[in-house]
Amino acid sequence: MRQALLIVDMINHFDFPGGAALLRAALPAAKRIAALRRRFAEAGHAVDYVNDNFLDWKGGFADLVACCGRDGMPGATIVALLAPGPDDRFMLKPRHSGFLDSPLELLLHQLHVRRVAVCGIAADACILVTAHDAHMRGFEVQVPRDCVAAQSIPRRDRALAVMRDAFGIDIRASRAIRLAQR
Repeated sequence: MRQALLIVDMINHFDFPGGAALLRAALPAAKRIAALRRRFAEAGHAVDYVNDNFLDWKGGFADLVACCGRDGMPGATIVALLAPGPDDRFMLKPRHSGFLDSPLELLLHQLHVRRVAVCGIAADACILVTAHDAHMRGFEVQVPRDCVAAQSIPRRDRALAVMRDAFGIDIRASRAIRLAQR
């Protein structure tokens, strides 16, 4: 089965109200996402960055990576851990869902993806709606609980509970994700 890892909003300025708290929670998740990303790439599965464009309609994803990865930027450590590789794909999204007004669904269908693992930030916003929208589009969805973060643990846990209880999304830890070699 073809699978894809969706890394949502981890390339980030963290310069918004609550950004410092989200950054503190995102760093441990980023380390686990980096390990999961390696596993997906080694198994030949798609790794796709789905990132907010922060309403900058002049720049592209490479500009965002360069800006957020500069020395002194709050998210530079995360960019160093998760900078995209040459085989990774990326798309910018204008809203919370990775599917709304983006080419994500088309890309996943072209790649014959049936299962997506959604990780990143924030669990109670962009991850929740992206996972919901993937579910509504018929994808099998996994949201590894150790690969998402929110501004607080209660916010993350509430969002994960909604995904599990309302939509049947698999929220087991990343080590439970099984990848067949392609």
